[in-house]
Amino acid sequence: MRGLDGKTAVVTGAGSGIGRATAQRFAEEGVSVVIADIDTDSGHKTAKLIDDDGGEATFVEADVTDPASVEAMVDVAVDTYGGLDFAHNNAGILTSFEDVTDVDEAAWDRLLDINLKGVWTCLRAELPVMVEHGGGAIVNTASESGLVGMPGLASYSASKHGVVGLTKTVALEYATRGVRINAIAPGPTETNIATNLKMADDVESLPFSMDAMTEVPMDRGAKPAEMAGVVAFLCSEDASYVTGHTVPVDGGQAAD
Repeated sequence: MRGLDGKTAVVTGAGSGIGRATAQRFAEEGVSVVIADIDTDSGHKTAKLIDDDGGEATFVEADVTDPASVEAMVDVAVDTYGGLDFAHNNAGILTSFEDVTDVDEAAWDRLLDINLKGVWTCLRAELPVMVEHGGGAIVNTASESGLVGMPGLASYSASKHGVVGLTKTVALEYATRGVRINAIAPGPTETNIATNLKMADDVESLPFSMDAMTEVPMDRGAKPAEMAGVVAFLCSEDASYVTGHTVPVDGGQAAD
C-alpha cells in the first residue's frame, strides 16, 4: 500500500490476535513497529516473529491505563526510529456475558479503564508527536458491539460505543492538523477473546442466544489478518481522505 514503507508505528495489545496480525502486516509493508503489550512473553514472541521474517520490531511493556507507561511507549518509537507515523490503539478485554445488574463495579471500572480510557491515554500521547513530525494516522479498535446493542455485554458495548464517539470527536479536532483518526469495528474474529467466550461456563444460562453473536452473512468468523489489512489501508495514502469513520469489518453483520 502507498505511503507505509519506511514509517514507524506503535500497536497496543500486539502480543496476540488482531494486534499481532496488525504488527506483522505493518512490518510486511516496511514499517518499523513498536510492539506494546502488558504481557511480556506474548509481546516478545510477536517481535521475534517479525524479526525472523526480516522485519523491524521493538517490544515495550505497556499498560494502556497508565499515562506514564503510554508516554514511555511513544518515547521508544521516537528514540528508536526517529518519530511516530501510525498507531493502532488496539488493547482491550472482554470479561464475560452477564446481565447489566449483575456486573461487578470493579469489573466495570477495569474494562472501561482498558477499553476506553486506554484509547484516550494513547491518543493523548501519540497526537502531539505526530503533529510535531508532520502528521500521521491512527486506528482505534472498536467493535460491532460499539455500533449496536448486544445483551449481556453492557460494559463492553458501552466502552466500544465510547471508542466510536471518541474517534469521531478527535478526528474533527485534528482534521486540519495532519492526523487522520479512524476505527475498525470487528465482527466475530478468531482471537483469544473469542476462544475464552466459547469456553465460558455460564453462556447457556444467559437470557439471550450466543448464536446471535456469531451469525454472519458470510457464514464464518474473521481471521485477525483480515482486520490487519483494513488497519493498514486506513493508515496508508490510499485512505488519505478518510477520517472520523468506524469501518465495520464483520462479514456483512452490519448490513443484515
